[in-house]
Amino acid sequence: MATWNSRGLRGSTLEDLINLSNDMYREKGLALVQKIPTPIKPVKIDKESSQITLAYFEKDSTVDYIGVVQGVPVCFDAKECTTDTFSMQNIHEHQYRFMEEFEAQQGISFLIIFFTTRNELYYMPFQELKGYVERIEKGHPKNFKYAELDRKNFIRAKGGILVHYLEPLSRDLMTRE
Repeated sequence: MATWNSRGLRGSTLEDLINLSNDMYREKGLALVQKIPTPIKPVKIDKESSQITLAYFEKDSTVDYIGVVQGVPVCFDAKECTTDTFSMQNIHEHQYRFMEEFEAQQGISFLIIFFTTRNELYYMPFQELKGYVERIEKGHPKNFKYAELDRKNFIRAKGGILVHYLEPLSRDLMTRE
């Protein structure tokens, strides 16, 4: 049984930045995207502070975010990477399958990857992710390198929006039409 402890807060800075960006998108009427909480079952609760100190995951979660961007359904997951090599083990099978099924329903799935040492954000369309999964199935190592990434998919802050993923999303949509 998987349990939650302080390690469960990894990536919270990235998620905070994405949440702020999503709030700005909502205020501007550009998108309505929400963070999906991971369902947990509390096991131990500190009686003095009423905080959960130990819990287990009730079931596999799907992705971190789901919503709609100007009529287009989107879902994505946020990942952090401290090196120039991203381990595909960071993407769980149930997350990949959900994204694949979402795409089959005409939705748009993607990852936002934060390369922390470079302070750079990357928009990875599902098709690119799928390509990495397929090459693993052919015996390639279970990772990809920063140098392999498409330069046009790096996310730039714009107009006060720190994780402005709508620009690479727009390019992604144009390649699908």
